[in-house]
This record gives sequence, C-alpha cells and structure tokens, in this order.
Amino acid sequence: MQRFDIQQFLSMALTEDVGAGDITSDLVVPPQSTARFVFRARQSLVVAGLEIIPLIFGMIDERTRVNLDAEDGAKLDAGAKLATIEGPARALLMGERVALNLLQHLSGVATLTRTYVDAVAGTSARISDTRKTIPGLRALQKYAVKAGGGQNHRMGLDDGILIKDNHLVLAGGITAAVTAAKSQASLLMRVEVECDTLAQVDEAIMAGADIILLDNMDINTLKEAVTRAKAKNIATEASGNVTFDTVRPIAETGVDVISIGRLTHSAPAVDIGLDRE
Repeated sequence: MQRFDIQQFLSMALTEDVGAGDITSDLVVPPQSTARFVFRARQSLVVAGLEIIPLIFGMIDERTRVNLDAEDGAKLDAGAKLATIEGPARALLMGERVALNLLQHLSGVATLTRTYVDAVAGTSARISDTRKTIPGLRALQKYAVKAGGGQNHRMGLDDGILIKDNHLVLAGGITAAVTAAKSQASLLMRVEVECDTLAQVDEAIMAGADIILLDNMDINTLKEAVTRAKAKNIATEASGNVTFDTVRPIAETGVDVISIGRLTHSAPAVDIGLDRE
C-alpha cells in the first residue's frame, strides 16, 4: 500500500479551506498583529492528533510556535490544555479550522475506542478497527484507534488475506477458497475466513484456516464457535453490529479480537476549542 504522505494531505486540507486566502482576517486583522491561543478540551476525552498541529501552522507561517501540553493517548478532563500556539495572528486564524477539525475527529475516534477497550478490561479480547474508514483519512483514523488503546486490522487489501462471503461464493466455498489461498500465499501470511454458522466454522477448521472471523453470531453460537476453534488452536475474531451493550458479553466468550467498524465510521467529534490566552 502506498505510504501516507501527511504533508500532502495537510496541504490539500489547507487548500480546501483557505483557497486564495483568508479574506476576513486580511481585512480586519492588522498585518503585524501577533496572538497566543490555547487548544482546550471542553469535555472529557482521549486526545489524538496533537503532532499534526505544529505541521499545520508551520506550513502556513514558519514564525508560528506550538507547545504541546499533552500527549496523544492521554485521557483528559474538561478544561485541560492540549496545546498552545503563538505567532502572527493571521496565520493562526488561517489554520484554526483545519487543526480543530482534525483534532476533534481523531480525538473522537480515540475517545470512542477507549470506551470499548475499557468495557472489555479483564478479558483476553482485544478491540480492533476495520477498513470502514473515511477515504483519505484511514492512516490517521487508525493512528487514533491505537491512541485509544485499540489495535489495527488490515490497512488495505494488500495487507492480509481475509476471505469473506462474496469470495466464498466466487471461489466455490470455504474449502476451495482456503486451499487456494494457502497454496499460493507467503509462508508467513495467515489466512482468515469469515463464517456465519457453526457448520462453516467446522469446515474452516478442516480446511486449515489460521483465523476464523465469526460474523453476526448470537452469544451462544459465538461461544460454541470459539470453543471449537480454540480446541484446534485457531484464533478467532468477532464482528458485526458490535455495540457498547454487547461488547462485554462478546468478549466473555473467549474470542481473541473484536473488530468494530463504528470506531472510525461513526465516532462523534469531541468538543475542543481554540481560545485566546
């Protein structure tokens, strides 16, 4: 997968927001004015994306100075300072919205992730993201998941073998798909296959799957599937409509990983302000 270029991404974000220039600031803010602002949490949150702030303002004006008052992954209370910026006032106003948009969104992902991680504390289950991300933001969103204590699933289609339902239809079933994948994959590449029923779990075990994705199973079926897989030392992943109310019972079945799409596709932005200090 092509490496994520943060500088290119931020340049596009600034171009989108600023266009030919900040007309309002140019008209009402004296050109030699300087200012000092503080990014402050307005609710309890887990912060992510702080390292982006100096990059944004540095791209606008090299005279800006940023001091980070927290670290990504920290759980902060309302009122906590996240970062302090100072420099030419026009430059600070020009970067304000892009910085806040990214900081609020990524911290929202990290905050939501932490609630799920805390909900399964004491079990062996790990919380993971999926590929259900906003196009162009995947690398940053997955970074935020890690800041929240979760782990990353595949970064892209070239990052692992995951045989899903449509693959099974086109390949001719679980046995045929797993056999084909294992016969051609790298020795170090594990093969994961999605199963909806216990009969499919049994077939995946017999076919030699390394990991079984247990999709949208009720708790009793999930528990039995985990038991059968573990008896053969096969890792398990649970997915499908995982909510805050169901994640703990799912974890208590003994599943190894719980993948949750809502960590990235439905995380609400947290409230962070930029205030004059």
